[in-house]
Amino acid sequence: MRLFAAVVPPPARLDELGRVVDRLHRLPGADGLRWTSRPGWHLTLAFMGEVDEELLPELRTRLGRAAHRTPPFPLRLHGGGHFGRRALWAGVAGDLDTLRLLAERSDAAARRAGVAMEEHRRYQAHLTVGRVRGDGMSLRSLVDELGSFEGERWTVTELALVRSHLPGDGIPGERPRYETVGVWPLEGAEGRSG
Repeated sequence: MRLFAAVVPPPARLDELGRVVDRLHRLPGADGLRWTSRPGWHLTLAFMGEVDEELLPELRTRLGRAAHRTPPFPLRLHGGGHFGRRALWAGVAGDLDTLRLLAERSDAAARRAGVAMEEHRRYQAHLTVGRVRGDGMSLRSLVDELGSFEGERWTVTELALVRSHLPGDGIPGERPRYETVGVWPLEGAEGRSG
């Protein structure tokens, strides 16, 4: 199964972002993007890819430890940017140090559970709202519009393990579907490393 660890913003915060993304849809060039599905909006902490089901119990235990050791922390969706000419994203502000720590702990939990992870890269918090179709395009006007977005603050209180169901072959417009398969509360307690 295809898995990742994530922080899922609360519905009210996603609605705020949704109103801005609705405006982006009306800008010139917006039809050059495949817009991500709002029910799937999340902040990926550690992408695991395909994970053998027999690793799931150990992965769950280790993610639980990572959450147990991490305190709740404030975040807000804020501004935006792009990765080259490939993806448009909303940014994040708030306690980014704790968010990065939770991402590192999630990555370490997966590795220690035996998940074959990609090479470790520095974590960059973002929420992908669209991906460019084809060879790429200028995202400047979309980034400019997204740049003034200031979402309300919320407190991150849990770590989620999410399964990604990729679209079937040949179905136009179908998007990935996400299923939460585990959730652990952030408790901020000291404990063994995850």
